[in-house]
Amino acid sequence: MAACVSPQATAATIDVEIVVDGEPIAVPVPVGSTVQFALDQGSVTLGELDRVDPPVYTVVTDGTEIVVVRRVEHFEIEELVLPFSRQTVRNEGLPEGQTRLIQAGSNGMEEITYRIVEEGGDEMSRQPVKRTVVIEPLPEIIMIGAQAAHTPLNIRGTLAYISGGNAWVIEGNSANRRPVVVSGDLDGQVFRLSPDSKWLLYTRGLDEESDDFNSLWVVDIENEDASPLDIGARNIVHFADWAPKSDSPVLAYSSAEPRQAPPGWQANNDLILVNLSSGGRVLRERELLPPNSGGQYGWWGTSFAWAPDGVHIAYARADSVGLIDSREPAFEPLHEIIPLQTGSDWAWVPGVAWGPNSRTLYLVDHAPPLGINDPAASPAFDLVAISGPGEPPLPLVTRTGMFAYPSSSPVELMDSGEIASQVAFLQALSPLQSEDSSYRLMVMDRDGSNVRALFPEAGKRGIAQNELSPPSWSPDADRLALIYRGDVWIVDSSTGAGQQLTGDGLTIALDWKP
Repeated sequence: MAACVSPQATAATIDVEIVVDGEPIAVPVPVGSTVQFALDQGSVTLGELDRVDPPVYTVVTDGTEIVVVRRVEHFEIEELVLPFSRQTVRNEGLPEGQTRLIQAGSNGMEEITYRIVEEGGDEMSRQPVKRTVVIEPLPEIIMIGAQAAHTPLNIRGTLAYISGGNAWVIEGNSANRRPVVVSGDLDGQVFRLSPDSKWLLYTRGLDEESDDFNSLWVVDIENEDASPLDIGARNIVHFADWAPKSDSPVLAYSSAEPRQAPPGWQANNDLILVNLSSGGRVLRERELLPPNSGGQYGWWGTSFAWAPDGVHIAYARADSVGLIDSREPAFEPLHEIIPLQTGSDWAWVPGVAWGPNSRTLYLVDHAPPLGINDPAASPAFDLVAISGPGEPPLPLVTRTGMFAYPSSSPVELMDSGEIASQVAFLQALSPLQSEDSSYRLMVMDRDGSNVRALFPEAGKRGIAQNELSPPSWSPDADRLALIYRGDVWIVDSSTGAGQQLTGDGLTIALDWKP
């Protein structure tokens, strides 16, 4: 029966040698096998990084030598010293050439994690895969004297200003100035002294790695050893200020959300009231106005202004100006405004200022067009006053320019016994091109009479666009502080005589309080 069985075909085999971990292994495999099949037959397991020569898909022949090179990886952490930087702060309170160390520098430390690949015990590659700053370097800050040769000027109250990203105050005499914040990152979006000049409210810019662009802080300027305190509010663009007539520190602010597209934010148009302790800590926050659309061009934002009574708040946005009662907060429109069509990624919001009686509101109005122009594109702007709800705007000065920024003086008691006040504002030198024009400081009586130009004198360069902000009155209403050519100037409100107080050309914001 066996002779009747058909012959069985058997596959021919060949011998290959596998060299792994330095040891040769002889493995018989059928003709036509691949390197991978031979490895499987030899029970050789490859790691993820192992290298095989020839490649695993190669068809072997008799006598083929397969070499397996073991590769391993491991990680090492290397500590790297980060040297501290050196910063200089110009101080006009020190004689020129003198230096003073404000903050000693210290090195930081960075940990670098390397991925190391070894082949046959030899290192083949070393690549950094992670960097972690364990200790931030602390910069060395040196104050350099730059005392300007200006005649000392008596200063009533407290005059504060930002220069080079740091906050300074002047009290008593213009030669008596001292730094109160030297972080070097004040952005000037908010810079306000409290009504009693005890506290300074300001914003600090944040680094590019942060999702936010600035933060809101306070510092006790009467205590030279006080540390600045973070309020916890972020992304403040248009408004933050102290409430007048409050027994304890109270402030309000409006926020925005960061955006990648211009202008860099989306306004919330909200209003938050914050109560602070006597030491500046946040005790309570209350939402006066929730986030809202903010009317036409509301993405740009709404600005606000406390009335002297500490109860009412004016609001200004691209399409209207109105009132808010902080006891029962709601938008109460006073005057509709023709929104300016800028044709760009910014919106115009009128500047507003309260009179000392907390009833009159001074504002810049977008005037009707000249001729047949589109009302939204009109280049004309006037300064007007509104005395209360239902009252029509009272024209005061025509063709002031869009950035007139009115500012009402403290009350003055006249020799006749009459109580009076003045209004300072900025007048565009080219009123119908006010978006790009330079400006001049003007002053008038509260009813719009007796308008006169103060500073700079005719023929001199005007106040530049990047210096435009509401003029700040002295406590006795006989002087005004403003930024001109990058420095703080004091201007006599009667004669227009100006005196320069700083000389570094780095001033971006100021405030003056009793």
